[in-house]
Amino acid sequence: MSSQAGNELEYQSGFGNEFSTECLPGALPVGQNNPQKCPYGLYAEQLSGTAFTAPRESNQRTWLYRIRPSVKHRPYEPLSSEFHHNDFSSTPVTPQQLRWKPFDFPKESDDVDFVTGIHTVCGAGDPCTRYGAAIHVYMCNTSMLNRAFYNGDGDWLIVPQHGTLFLTTEMGRMEVRPNEFCVIQQGIRFKVDVTGPSRGYILEVWGNHFVLPNLGPIGANGLANPRDFLTPVS
Repeated sequence: MSSQAGNELEYQSGFGNEFSTECLPGALPVGQNNPQKCPYGLYAEQLSGTAFTAPRESNQRTWLYRIRPSVKHRPYEPLSSEFHHNDFSSTPVTPQQLRWKPFDFPKESDDVDFVTGIHTVCGAGDPCTRYGAAIHVYMCNTSMLNRAFYNGDGDWLIVPQHGTLFLTTEMGRMEVRPNEFCVIQQGIRFKVDVTGPSRGYILEVWGNHFVLPNLGPIGANGLANPRDFLTPVS
């Protein structure tokens, strides 16, 4: 059972907003991003979501104030998986119509966490060219213990189909139930806790971030409303 289960998490509302949140009062610098001495002796780091020189309307970045700098973290290790990949050029493309039965949950005797349980279903393009997408499914029955995941290729849109996910990210914690979804952007470290057998889908995009659909002929209030999207607090 995850320690996060049953805890009421807090969020901020909006899509594409400029948010600020702090664990301790006064932890965020006032009037500057990178002072010589940060409050509480924290280390200032910027996570860029777009090119540093991108125009204001499309520029995305996050300033993080850490207890320990990223360079003190353990080195990353590549994920070796028989079922999770992004190579779609070596397999012949079939014109046949295909469908899949639901993927089986892991056996009770096997401990499979979120990352280990990812299976790639299909995709097109190449993350090296920053163009394309992939679709994965995940099946797991245990939480990620003493490790986190980092996707350097693109953004993930995660859709639980069975079981609730409890995600801990660098920006805060999220609880994602079936009939909900969440987005983890490229370069953000996270871990996933579960309370039992869980299954769902992942849409991965390379080169662009997810955006809300435009309005226009459907009117000012159609499709998704930015206020319905939530961002975790620290």
